[in-house]
Amino acid sequence: MTQASRVTADQSSAGTAEQAVAAIENLQGRSPILLICEHASNRLPARYSALGLGPEELESHIAWDPGALGVARELSRLLDAPLVHATVSRLVLDLNREPSAPDSIWTLSERTTIPGNLDLDAEERATRVREVYDAFHDAVDAFANPRMAAGQLGAVVSIHSFTPVYRDVPRPWQVGLIFNRDERYARHLEAGLKQDPALNVGMNEPYSPADRVFHTLERHAERRGLPPLMIEIRNDLIRTQDGQASWANRLAPLLREGARTL
Repeated sequence: MTQASRVTADQSSAGTAEQAVAAIENLQGRSPILLICEHASNRLPARYSALGLGPEELESHIAWDPGALGVARELSRLLDAPLVHATVSRLVLDLNREPSAPDSIWTLSERTTIPGNLDLDAEERATRVREVYDAFHDAVDAFANPRMAAGQLGAVVSIHSFTPVYRDVPRPWQVGLIFNRDERYARHLEAGLKQDPALNVGMNEPYSPADRVFHTLERHAERRGLPPLMIEIRNDLIRTQDGQASWANRLAPLLREGARTL
């Protein structure tokens, strides 16, 4: 199995493996960078069965960000940075969306209908918000708040991957840097990555905050006055452990140097 195969809950997470929606790795990491990977897993808790989808759909990008967790874990090791990652598929609820947003629980992802998400009543939506969204973000807060108070938190970086073709439109970038008002961290990485002329670096591509993909960083970085950065890597480049290690080794020194200048 490759690193991009099905991810299960970390037994070290709060609660049981079946109940946990967040795992925290490298708790004592000394880096001022907090890594977050919201779309790390395609696991569906038993109560959701398969949401009416088949195995191929559950392994595809609609269920998670393939390869993102492998990159995040390798960055955590290289930077000695703590990592908080999800252990539940975004098909249950997208942790990177405001829970009141219409796309917080997807009924159609690209061209795939999610049968188990159709016609949800208010009680079921509230249950998912409480058990998934609140539990995950409360876990991030519980970890980040004391580090912030101790002056040990300097930046928040979220790791994602994107599909090379979306709705039949090819995406030319190998990597995208997503930022909002504070551009400093993104511009530092842009300058470093563009030292390689073969790289096509997307700035606020293939998504931007206008697409409502910046929610986690708004909540956990901007509200604390910390520099935020979202890194999107094309998923065909990080499907294997070698690809994940290669990208982590490319990004780690830039993230480390950038954090020192912020």
